Amino acid sequence: MIRTSKSITYQQILEYLFSRLPMYSRIGIDAFKKDLTNIQKLCEFLGNPEKKFKSIHVAGTNGKGSVSHMLAAILQTAGYKTGLYTSPHLKDFRERIKIDGHMCSEEFVTDFTQRMKPLIEEIEPSFFEITVAMAFEYFDEQKIDIAIIETGLGGRFDSTNIILPELSVITNIGWDHVNILGNSLEKIAYEKAGIIKQNVPVIIGEILPETKKIFEQVAKEQNAPLVIANRQSIAWRWEKPARRSGGHEMIVEVAQPGKTDHQLYHLDLPGIYQTKNLVTVLEACAVLQQTGWNIEESDIKTGLQHAKKLTDLHGRWEIIHQHPLIVLDVAHNEDGIRMLMEQVEVTDHERLHVIVGIVKDKALEKILPLFPRLADYYFTQADIPRAVNAETLKKEAEHFDLNGESYADVNSAMKTALSRASKQDLILVCGSVFLVGEVEVI
Repeated sequence: MIRTSKSITYQQILEYLFSRLPMYSRIGIDAFKKDLTNIQKLCEFLGNPEKKFKSIHVAGTNGKGSVSHMLAAILQTAGYKTGLYTSPHLKDFRERIKIDGHMCSEEFVTDFTQRMKPLIEEIEPSFFEITVAMAFEYFDEQKIDIAIIETGLGGRFDSTNIILPELSVITNIGWDHVNILGNSLEKIAYEKAGIIKQNVPVIIGEILPETKKIFEQVAKEQNAPLVIANRQSIAWRWEKPARRSGGHEMIVEVAQPGKTDHQLYHLDLPGIYQTKNLVTVLEACAVLQQTGWNIEESDIKTGLQHAKKLTDLHGRWEIIHQHPLIVLDVAHNEDGIRMLMEQVEVTDHERLHVIVGIVKDKALEKILPLFPRLADYYFTQADIPRAVNAETLKKEAEHFDLNGESYADVNSAMKTALSRASKQDLILVCGSVFLVGEVEVI
C-alpha cells in the first residue's frame, strides 16, 4: 500500500469519518443502503482485497459478536493469523478491525482514509461501507490466514456480503431492526439468509418454526450444506462455583451425539446466554475441521477459556467492580434483554439497580415489560441523536411499574447508583451498546 502524507492527524481523520459519512449508530435508517454498489466500487478501487483472504461470515440478531470473538480466539490459539471485523465499537474506533486481538494502527486508518478521500467525495458512501473496505484492505495488506467477518445489519444487503467465505454462520433470528429488515420473523430470516453462498456450508445456531423453512429453502437453492446447531443433543449446566466467583468464568458440560464421554468447557465470557453461542461455535469448529482446518480439541478449549483476553471483547456480562457488583451488558433488543434478565435472576445480590438507556428504533412496549419491577431504575441516554430522551424513557417505563429518576448521562446515573448501593447489591448497565461504551472506568 502506498503511504500518503502524514500532515493530517488521526484525530482529524476520525472527525472526518464521523462527521462526513452517514452513520447508522447516530442517524439510523437513513444511513442504511439496500444495495452493494458502494462497497463494490470501494473494493474495486482497492484491487478487490476481499478476494485475497479466507473468511468466516457471521450474522444473526443476537450473539454474533460473541460467536465471532470465540471463533477468532480458537483460530488464534490454533496458530492461524486471524483477522476480526466487528461493529460497533465501544471506546476506540479501531476495535472494529483487529488481527490476533490487536487493533489496527492509527497510521493505517489515517493513510487509508486520505487515499480514499477522492472516491469518498465522489460516491458518498456510508460510515459502515468505508469501515468494511478499510478492514478488507488491512487484512489483505497484513496477509492474514483467515478473518471472522461480522455483519452489521441483516445480511443480504450488508456491506460485508461481498465476501465468499469458507463458512457462513447465522446465530439466531429475533425481533430487531424491523423498520429495515421486515416486520415478520420470516422476512428477517430471509435477510439474514442472504449471506448463504453457493456450495458454502452454513451453521444455524437456533431455529424457530417461522425461520426453519426459510433457511432450508435458501440453503437448498444455494446447494449449501446446512447444519442446525440446536438439533444436536448437547446438554449444559452452569456450575455454582462460577456464580460464587462473581461470574468471571462459566463451566459448561457438553454431551455430543453418539459419544459417551462429555467435554467440559471453561468460558471467560460468562452469562447463561453464552451456552447457546458455545453450541454454535462448536458446530462451526467441527465443519472447519472437516474442511481441512487444523483445529485440535485443546485449541477449542484454550481459545474459549481465554476468548475475552485473546480478542479484548467487552460488554457481555462484563464485571467491572465487586462490592457492589457492577455489570455492563450490551443487550438492547427483546431477546437480548430477556436472556439478560435470566442471568440477573441467578446472580447473587440483594438490591438490583438498573441503569438503562435505549435507542429510538427499539420496541419499548416489548422491551420494558421484561425488566423486573423490584429494582431501582436510573433512566439515561447515550450521547447520540438516536437515543430515547431519558425523561421520555422514564415516563414510558412508569406504564410498566418501573420507577426511578432520569439522568443526563450514564456516568451521573452511575455516581448516584454507587452512592445508594450496598456492598451486596448489583448495578446493571444495559439497553444500548452506545450507553455501555460511555461508561467511565470505576
